[in-house]
Amino acid sequence: MQNVFFQKFLMISDVRTIAFLVVLVALFYLIHVLYHKKHMDFAVVVMIGTGLGLVLGLAIQFVAGFPDAPMEVAFVAETTTWFAMVGNGYINLIRMIVVPLVMVSIMQVIINMQQGKTMGLLVRRSIIVTMGMVAIAAVTGIVIGMLLGVGKGAALVEEGAATAKEISPVATTIRNLVPNNIVGAMVDSNIIGLVIFSAFLGLAIWWINYESAEAAKPLYDLINAGHKAMINMALLILDYMPWAVMALLANTIAQRGLSSILEVGKFIVALYIAAVVQFMIQLGLLAIHGLNPVVYIKKAYATMLLAFTSRSSVGCLPMTIETLTKKLGVDQGTASFVAGFGTTAGMQGCAGFFPALLIIYVCNVTETPIDVTMIVMTIFVVTIGSLGIAGIPGTATMAASVGLSGVGMGAQFAMVSPILAIDPIIDMPRTLLNVTGSLTNALVVDKHMGSLNETAYNDMSLNLQEKKA
Repeated sequence: MQNVFFQKFLMISDVRTIAFLVVLVALFYLIHVLYHKKHMDFAVVVMIGTGLGLVLGLAIQFVAGFPDAPMEVAFVAETTTWFAMVGNGYINLIRMIVVPLVMVSIMQVIINMQQGKTMGLLVRRSIIVTMGMVAIAAVTGIVIGMLLGVGKGAALVEEGAATAKEISPVATTIRNLVPNNIVGAMVDSNIIGLVIFSAFLGLAIWWINYESAEAAKPLYDLINAGHKAMINMALLILDYMPWAVMALLANTIAQRGLSSILEVGKFIVALYIAAVVQFMIQLGLLAIHGLNPVVYIKKAYATMLLAFTSRSSVGCLPMTIETLTKKLGVDQGTASFVAGFGTTAGMQGCAGFFPALLIIYVCNVTETPIDVTMIVMTIFVVTIGSLGIAGIPGTATMAASVGLSGVGMGAQFAMVSPILAIDPIIDMPRTLLNVTGSLTNALVVDKHMGSLNETAYNDMSLNLQEKKA
């Protein structure tokens, strides 16, 4: 099978590629049996799929001999290409419905609201809670980085493949969130821009109803029916999550060389510890507001696994909103706004503890003193810089650029090349914390708004996924 057709077009030129594709199909069938025949709980099946994906990824690495550059091994490149068709194709399927779901959800909330002050209050409290939690995440990154001494003893990288992104003034970033072209906002996944447009359109339709209920009725019926259709579509797509997470995680593990992971092992350990600490802080925030963290974990577990394996905050948005509204008793308006806002600004992982941890890393590598001024500056820069960071894989590089440039270390950006080389490994916990941050922020905001249904929150019988026969 050593010809262009098999090697470049079909991407099946090695018997090992065929073997692993057969294994993947067999595991897919196993998931089908457990989920649809044995009727196991959705979250349990997703967890099993995640475990199988981890084992499958390690198996590919083992058969390849744990190479330093796995993607230069023909069968690994071929196998992961086919795995990506399933995993990344699923993420594209989810992201396909993000724009209409957000727009219809916001309009549906606006046209059905009773009090005109509700939206203004929601916006203020969402910003306060979201940005406050980013500041706490930055502190978490700084503390963990200093305690573990990330960067101490690391080789000084004078030149690297990493290049800093172009930095825009924060005022410009905020201004650009307001779309001058709604189609462009859809293409760029400018969620806040879509929320702004949808809110104004919803208010315009609400105004029609205020003047003439009869004239507004067709629009009301269309939006309400469209909202129900989008929710049903989201549920249909999310039902295939157990298969997708397996392919996604197997792909991530298979594509990373073991040596590249070990090179920055201390940073990886520090980042995962910071993620755990920040997650515990989120649970503490819920407990302070009288919400049982154990109930929250049980109900949001599947969403967390999707975030961990997909590495896309935007891709998780439909499931995040559904988990909040269907399982956790959050008002539809709060869920749509806070979760949508959280995909663009205030991400506690990618734009919170990660850039803070990276600043400590560079400080230690360059032997720059970490004094009170540096700490305060880091917290401020990371918090403000979290505005406008889009929730899609890879954009943590922008947060790193903003953070390092903000504290005067933009010239040392090449030093983080070894870390960015293993970005998928560290992007998983970052995205997880982005999504759990949106979940907990929405719960806290809704609690303050007085619209949280705590009976629904504590009702363990509520289930996001409808079982199929």
